[in-house]
Amino acid sequence: MNLATSALLGGLVVLGVWFSMRWWIIERARVRQGSGQLQWPQPVDYVIGFVTNFFDALGIGNFAPTTAWYKLLRRVPDENIPGTMNVGHSLPVIVEALIFISAVAIDVVTLVTMIGASVLGAWLGVGIVARLPRRAIQIGMGAALLVAAALFAAKNVNWLPGGGAELGLQGARLVFAVAVSFVLGALMMLGIGLYAPCLILVSLLGMNPLAAFPIMMGSCAFLMPIGGERFVRSGRYELSASLGLAIGGIPAVLIAIYIVKSMPMVWLRWLVVVVVLYAAVLMLRSAMVERTRIPR
Repeated sequence: MNLATSALLGGLVVLGVWFSMRWWIIERARVRQGSGQLQWPQPVDYVIGFVTNFFDALGIGNFAPTTAWYKLLRRVPDENIPGTMNVGHSLPVIVEALIFISAVAIDVVTLVTMIGASVLGAWLGVGIVARLPRRAIQIGMGAALLVAAALFAAKNVNWLPGGGAELGLQGARLVFAVAVSFVLGALMMLGIGLYAPCLILVSLLGMNPLAAFPIMMGSCAFLMPIGGERFVRSGRYELSASLGLAIGGIPAVLIAIYIVKSMPMVWLRWLVVVVVLYAAVLMLRSAMVERTRIPR
């Protein structure tokens, strides 16, 4: 392991500790001021955290399935779903990133620049999302779920690019990858998952699809705590649901990576397609209902 990779891993550990402390400090201050109260997760919150992060560690992604659960169960208000996911999934994804960055060899320049661009995009994007009205978030997430369902279906029928053997990028391809990573980081704050687009990106550029794992998990591990801290400060998230994602998600990641060796992912992806499509319809329907309530 080279010095740059060690520094990246050390930075993730520091970021995880910082995020945990900021989360606790902000919520404790709210309780003391009488503007908030400690809300422990419901049993279903732990289940959602475990299931979504289990399959996230296997490359399925956790944003689309989590949104689907929340819509089906009416667990979190639509406008608070992006913040809840970015806050709650941060710590499990940091665990994923630590493992995959350590295990998968990849060009450090490619890894660091793509992660940095994603973080910058997230930092700029969260300020916009935290101020968006409920209906705008519903439309954005509904469209994002439709795209996610299409990507899952394309993967099942082998329409996505297979990729090459490279573990790094240079020149114009690297510049393009960094620019796209910036956009994907910003979209993460709206609740649009980064995994599938990142996998497509690296494959189209001729990289080994395995290289997508440290890139996409490293990007999310750095950008989600930064964006998540701003969501916590703004109050645009559900505390109990986020705690359930974090507490249920960390052991799920470890089980998925170290115990599960192989499982039939195709049928799971088809199930995700059905569930995500249903959630997309519910989200867009909610946006239409919201529109009828707006005074003309």
